[in-house]
Amino acid sequence: MAQAASGSSKIDTKAPTSADEAAQPKSYGDLVSTLPARGGWVSLVQYQNYWLNPGRLQNIIPVKELYKPRADDIVLATYLKCGTTWLKALAFAITTRGRHHQAFAAADHPLLTVHPQEAVPHLEVHTPGQGLADIERLPSPRLLGTHLPLSLLPPAVATSGCRVVYLCRQPKDVFVSLWHFVKGMRGGRSPVELDAALAMFCEGVSPFGPVWEHYLEYWKESLARPERVLFLRYEEMVADPVRAVRTLAGFFAVPFTDEEEGRGVPEEIVRLCSFEMLSGLESNRTGDLDCGDNTVIGKSTFFRKGKVGDWENHLTKEMGKKVDAVFEDKLQGSGLVF
Repeated sequence: MAQAASGSSKIDTKAPTSADEAAQPKSYGDLVSTLPARGGWVSLVQYQNYWLNPGRLQNIIPVKELYKPRADDIVLATYLKCGTTWLKALAFAITTRGRHHQAFAAADHPLLTVHPQEAVPHLEVHTPGQGLADIERLPSPRLLGTHLPLSLLPPAVATSGCRVVYLCRQPKDVFVSLWHFVKGMRGGRSPVELDAALAMFCEGVSPFGPVWEHYLEYWKESLARPERVLFLRYEEMVADPVRAVRTLAGFFAVPFTDEEEGRGVPEEIVRLCSFEMLSGLESNRTGDLDCGDNTVIGKSTFFRKGKVGDWENHLTKEMGKKVDAVFEDKLQGSGLVF
């Protein structure tokens, strides 16, 4: 994960106007030092009820103030390892098909050379040319990604008219995929055993966790505003990806025309964005992604298996039952079940 922010990164350079303000931290380094911290399989600090990477915090906090949602923005929100790369690819292919419709057959579509994580900028992951200031300069309509819970996004997300797509996944598969992702970033090593990491996950201590709170924020918003917040399940998308593509296009207000349906465009998008296609591309198998904050991740790390139910190959039945019990308890009464 990224290194902690240095103490020189400023939060507020204005002079304090009261004793209370004088006691407030003046840098992200100072702020991090005041927050509850946990080590283990990853280093995290707790900020506004969520466990976050300390080095990423200086990019997370400003999002709420500096990101200005527009009415035609599309925000792709996910918890980690819930199909983010796939969702970005699908949304990019759907929304830009007017520009690239000939490229599906001509083998020169942008996604054949550009990693999906680069095609859609992330609000809190500042790569070169994709900071918040750069995002503000993007022409409308904007397609944006985030791992942030809804409560850390601007309130205007609910009032601006922008659309939000949230993709969730079976928690047991999320944990296994996240475990392997973290190990991959550490060169195949982890500071704690699998069972110890799972115990933390079930306690709610994971990047952007607790996972159930992350799910619930968007779930409740989707019930309150279904016309603006689309809540999807990874397993259902895998079972019928063409239907998912049509659902996304309709939600984005760019449904497929009869002519596009006749040409098989939804099926072509599914093929182009499939795990087999994307993971097999040379541009996604080699090289690194600069994820900002001194974090560099191999492009291939974003593609492991993408399989539903892979947790059974890594967790015992008892471990699986533990995760099920925790989520059943935490989601009780919400209507969201796994």
